[in-house]
Amino acid sequence: MQEIFEKIEEIALEIDNLIKTAEGGYSDHSNSTGDVQLKLDILSDEIIEQKLSSVKTIGSLISEEKENILEVSSSGKYTVCYDPLDGSSIVDYNLSVGSIFGIYENGLNAENIVASVYIVYGPRVEMVKTLKGSKPEHYRLVGTKFLNLGTITMQESGKINAPGGTQKNWYPYHKLLIDSLFQDGYRLRYSGGMVPDLHQVLLKGGGLFSYPGTTDKPKGKLRDLFEVIPFALTFIEAGGEAIDEHGLSLLGIKPEHPHDTTPCFFGSKYEIAKVKEAYANA
Repeated sequence: MQEIFEKIEEIALEIDNLIKTAEGGYSDHSNSTGDVQLKLDILSDEIIEQKLSSVKTIGSLISEEKENILEVSSSGKYTVCYDPLDGSSIVDYNLSVGSIFGIYENGLNAENIVASVYIVYGPRVEMVKTLKGSKPEHYRLVGTKFLNLGTITMQESGKINAPGGTQKNWYPYHKLLIDSLFQDGYRLRYSGGMVPDLHQVLLKGGGLFSYPGTTDKPKGKLRDLFEVIPFALTFIEAGGEAIDEHGLSLLGIKPEHPHDTTPCFFGSKYEIAKVKEAYANA
């Protein structure tokens, strides 16, 4: 596992440099779900594939930008699922973006995730690593090295509300939930980038990030293996919670396809209790 973490640190340095120096804009290609790919998506994907393919403990790689599984080592026991550059569409506006990695062993479902890593590329480059059964560890890039800033622990409640999805397509009960939090004094913190928004909830110690099912996307938008499950591991190990629209833990997801999506809610215990209450009465 340590070798995988070291390679991800190298990846972070290269993608950070790529963001700062490479040409932006859209490419002439589409990814597995039909979205037109940004040039930075493609280049970030290439960096990750090249770096992780050399790790002998990795048997296969699955990228959000590709349809098929890439087999890299017959002896490797881990599958790494990754989103090369989450939020890449906001790079050209100089907003923070990130990379997400989920490391699985013995099958692609949530119960088999053994570690997750995410990187935030912003005014500072930061990384959070989570091993199953351990508190998330917070790092900051200083020069060319990542400095360990300690572990992350969530409080029972917070004051941040980060609601995703197009509001006109929210179901009425979800709108009531979000409105009730604002009425209770919660502050809107939503940039359009999943990684920086979830990172802020974690570092502030609490709050709610939601990306619900909507009338146009009833199964949600965020992908299980690349985004939802890795962050669920981080939030739960930090002492928070991560659930779907039925109030079930996101660490119980069993995707049928690598690109499956799930409505998802991440937060501290108080806010997740509010979600369960709102959706139970739906």
